[in-house]
Amino acid sequence: MSSKETVICTTASSKNNVKLAARPEAIAFPPEQTALIVVDMQNAYATTGGYLDLAGFDVSATRPVIDKINLAVKAAREAGIQIIWFQNGWDSQYVEAGGPGSPNWHKSNALKTMRTRPELEGKLLAKGGWDYDLVDQLQPQPGDIVLPKPRYSGFFNTPLDSMLRSRGIRHLVFTGIATNVCVESTLRDGFFLEYFGIVLEDATYQAGPPFAQQAAIFNIETFFGWVSDVSTFCSALQAESATLQQTA
Repeated sequence: MSSKETVICTTASSKNNVKLAARPEAIAFPPEQTALIVVDMQNAYATTGGYLDLAGFDVSATRPVIDKINLAVKAAREAGIQIIWFQNGWDSQYVEAGGPGSPNWHKSNALKTMRTRPELEGKLLAKGGWDYDLVDQLQPQPGDIVLPKPRYSGFFNTPLDSMLRSRGIRHLVFTGIATNVCVESTLRDGFFLEYFGIVLEDATYQAGPPFAQQAAIFNIETFFGWVSDVSTFCSALQAESATLQQTA
């Protein structure tokens, strides 16, 4: 990164800031004030036979995203960054999903799919079921936070905001599915709550055609946050770790 390049520095405690090349400009953040969020990497969203697949969305290209997330999680954990796993879904009776008086009842593709295919009732995004579970390749470790959420945004009706503030976290690095739905929704809400949101583009995947990914990334880097990739993220963390070792 050129010394003349603009870097958004968001904290006065810049001694151990990680400098991350990103769009539209580089951004610096301290690991101890940062969380890496893995959004809804459940069988529902990333596995053949899961809700998205049954609802007619293409999930054939999610395996590379899973592998990228694993790399990002490993690097973040080694750097002391808090890992947070979201799981989207509801109780087995779908009380948390809202009834006909909720727009979620009308717009959720999982709920609509079950209404058209009654044999799936109770199977899609129901807590305790296979569809709700995280994919086998991505599993939390002690010290990670696993947070259920009933709507697209991780901030809605969850303790996410208080969890972050109590830990002094101001920077959120996003991975997961779907870029144009739950990732973007959570990052937008975080923006309004004064969190700095960064998306690792190649560790996310859209629900819908490729243009949905492109539009979400455009919105994020233009209006709400920053966009980088897993290789750049890991390299930045490694560079900061090497610097700290040299000065220790």
